[in-house]
Amino acid sequence: MNSNLAEIRERGLNALFKELGTIGAINFLRQFENSAGNYTEDREALLNGITIDDIAERIRRRNAR
Repeated sequence: MNSNLAEIRERGLNALFKELGTIGAINFLRQFENSAGNYTEDREALLNGITIDDIAERIRRRNAR
């Protein structure tokens, strides 16, 4: 089973690098790094008190630039 997983991993990486190039593949893989912390708690703290209207206004301002 492990050799099969290793082969799948190798073939997957080869496909990523072939399709996305070196930088693209690396940027794609960075999205899946393990990190410390609790995403749910961090997100709640970040968005605490922000309403949908606040978000919509930020989008409008960004698009106006």
